[in-house]
Amino acid sequence: MTIFERLGRLVYRRRWLIVAAWAVLLLVALPLAPRASAVLRAGGFNLADLESSRARAELHAELGLPESALALVYSSTTARAGEPTFEAATAAARQAIRAAPYVAQVLSYEFAPSQVSKDERTAYDTVLLDINPDDSPDALPAIQDRLASLPAGPVTIELAGGPAFYSDIQTVSESDLRRSEFVSLPLAGLTLLLVFGSVVAAAVPLAVGGAAVVVSLAAIFVVASFTEMSIFALNLATLLGLGLGVDYSLLMTSRFREELRRRLPSDEPAVAVADAIQAAVATAGRAVFFSGLTVLLGLLGLVLFEFTILRSVGIAGAIVVGVAALAALTLLPAILSILGPRLDRLAVRRVNSAPSANEPWARLARSVMRRPLLVFIPTLSLLLVLGAPFLHVRLNAPDATILPPSVPSRVAFDRLDAAFGAGRFAPLSLAIRTTGPATSPANVAALYNYSRRLAADPRITSVSGYVDLDPRITVAQYQLLYGSPSGPPDRLVAATLAATTKGDLTAFTVTTPYGPNADQGRALVTDLRSGVGLLAPPPGVTVLIAGGAADVSDVVDRVAADFPRTALFIFVTTYLVLLVLLRSVILPAKALVMNSLSILASFGALVWIFQDGNLSRILGFQPLGYVETTLPVILFCVLFGLSMDYEVFLLTRMKEAWDRTHDNTEAVAWGLERSGRIVTSAALIVVVVAGSFAFADVVLIKAVGLGVAIAIAIDATIVRALLVPATMRLLGVWNWWMPERLRRWLAERGAGSDKEAAR
Repeated sequence: MTIFERLGRLVYRRRWLIVAAWAVLLLVALPLAPRASAVLRAGGFNLADLESSRARAELHAELGLPESALALVYSSTTARAGEPTFEAATAAARQAIRAAPYVAQVLSYEFAPSQVSKDERTAYDTVLLDINPDDSPDALPAIQDRLASLPAGPVTIELAGGPAFYSDIQTVSESDLRRSEFVSLPLAGLTLLLVFGSVVAAAVPLAVGGAAVVVSLAAIFVVASFTEMSIFALNLATLLGLGLGVDYSLLMTSRFREELRRRLPSDEPAVAVADAIQAAVATAGRAVFFSGLTVLLGLLGLVLFEFTILRSVGIAGAIVVGVAALAALTLLPAILSILGPRLDRLAVRRVNSAPSANEPWARLARSVMRRPLLVFIPTLSLLLVLGAPFLHVRLNAPDATILPPSVPSRVAFDRLDAAFGAGRFAPLSLAIRTTGPATSPANVAALYNYSRRLAADPRITSVSGYVDLDPRITVAQYQLLYGSPSGPPDRLVAATLAATTKGDLTAFTVTTPYGPNADQGRALVTDLRSGVGLLAPPPGVTVLIAGGAADVSDVVDRVAADFPRTALFIFVTTYLVLLVLLRSVILPAKALVMNSLSILASFGALVWIFQDGNLSRILGFQPLGYVETTLPVILFCVLFGLSMDYEVFLLTRMKEAWDRTHDNTEAVAWGLERSGRIVTSAALIVVVVAGSFAFADVVLIKAVGLGVAIAIAIDATIVRALLVPATMRLLGVWNWWMPERLRRWLAERGAGSDKEAAR
């Protein structure tokens, strides 16, 4: 008796105890699950060892420059900057927030004319915050409360910048999740009702999937209370929890009905139910275990990244998959054991639980295998064409444009962009180290010339530093100013020096016309860091660059550098798991190729939709012009596991037939006959759940949901129905080849079992 058969027997005997244990677990989880979003954070793109992070850390530690900042945006249609009504309103706002927690300093536009628009209708103050970027949304509530208490007037006051953006991401993501649940749960229930034909049979997988989601969210709350996790994990956890929980329950319930129908009415009902549970856990349960393991491995690939946003999605996904598989292997068979034949109560239509050789899936498989090359070549070509747009993908980090235009931080961002241009709010910060004090005559002269060479580059609008106070001041005069033993006599010069320079460290602020995601800005950062030509720093001077395009470049480059390691981990571990499950060295490799093709097609669709802007009006978003850099990574890891999920469902049924008949064609046809309808139904549920996120307001969540839906739809139709049977027919008996020595080695170590309940 295999371990899964023993598990089936155990669950049947302890069915009431198992249901009671899950009931207690749900009672504990119910108050914790809704609190998960409260402990999750926006952001998650910071790493201490990135050059931009090191530059920012040095400037903060030695010069006291803040790590995060807000823009306090003032605008009016009736008043202008400088007029009494405008100045009174801005002064009141400035005064109101100065004492707010985490506010270190408010830099008024009164001393910076460049912070007033040309028409004088828009101006902004810079609010420096004494808090790290990922925690910066914590500063918002107190500031917003103080601004809300001000009397209404002719000047509109808004907040823009990273902290406001992250705060709105958190709020909108929670709203997206509620909307998705409202849409997906009824549609998933309707799909299950059509598949099973009875209210009770449809309700059981939905209840088990719901239980898996609640317990998973509670577990995420506990984990996130001790380690930093991203808010983006919340939506993906719900998608995976509901999708996989229902999928696994669908597979197990279908197999139980099939086994029970075969045993009744010849056996005693109690005996028939016990045997059906044992057979269902031994076969479908084994498939659930190994498919869950493949999904888990895909998600664990995200844990190999250092970025919080990726690592936390991997951790949350692993929790969800583990809970969903555990529920399908324990809670579900326990409920089925209690219900028995009553599972088909409240029938709404008659469904045949024992597919025949003449059903559509079996006929399709045999039709494909009669002309495998005629199916294989066009199908492969179609998938490659669908994936072709990915060849011109542009990867970038997200900004406020991923939010809807009506969200407050996006409104403020658009207002500033229109009045001042994108580059004003994405300056580069240069942390410059000199040999000896930066104020020595030699270093003043060297950095004076360096600043002028930078300013001469057509991609740079302005350079601001301790040698850029006034264009009329010469290098000799700067040397005199900073050479005085008592410091600069002028108060403004002294304040500027204290804010920008200490010992051998000084800061330059470089403004460009480009936003952080512009290719020209990233090219400028590359040129500055390469240190060639006119942009080369003086001898003995080192420069670290942060801010704007530098931050984006560092994130994109690090994700790209780490991805091959993750992909290799997923490929190797998934191959080994499938090798043990299928006892073939060919089928796992074929499965990896099939998965990669469906993922490639979905990547192409994402570029075509979100980067190129096709369907943007229908889906309700502004084209980004790029693909967010973590999106392909998250989708690759998630989709690799989900697609392999259906491959496992399909191939395990084919292997049952192969073990019984050793007829490859019959094994493929029988496998599709027995699992085609279930795999398609399971995929439809995931498509429905994931597709509901297409209505999300955050473009990243919309893209994840749509990417999963597209990939699973392609995988369950084009790949599983056409490409898989065609390739299996072309490979023939080689599908099942495995060196005898390796087969014996696995058997001796108890790695799986060739014993199948093939019936």
